[in-house]
Amino acid sequence: MTKYLLDKFLYTVDRDPELVERYRTDPVGTVQWWEAEMAGRLLNCTADERTTWLSFTEDERRALREHDHVTLFQMGAHPFLTLTLFIAMFERDHGPLEYQRAYGRAMAHISLPYPDIAT
Repeated sequence: MTKYLLDKFLYTVDRDPELVERYRTDPVGTVQWWEAEMAGRLLNCTADERTTWLSFTEDERRALREHDHVTLFQMGAHPFLTLTLFIAMFERDHGPLEYQRAYGRAMAHISLPYPDIAT
């Protein structure tokens, strides 16, 4: 499992409005493109600096492609990163705080101790 890579995906996609829309409408293509093109880029570095050893597991790819925030949290993805990205993608389809409440209800069955979200 690569919690760092999951969080990096959520962080970088959330900060680019075009990527948010792309991920909303084409999650399969976005995950595939991001893993091939962006996963190896180092945060806050030039595009020339890259690493080659990072990749998602198949379970991580599936959860990202299906927008499955519950599974992502259970895998250790930071809940603030999933919440902010998913609000950007789906809040417009709901009334005030409706999406946030649904997000919380979907995770209500998870009890302490929560998964470790440290990277």
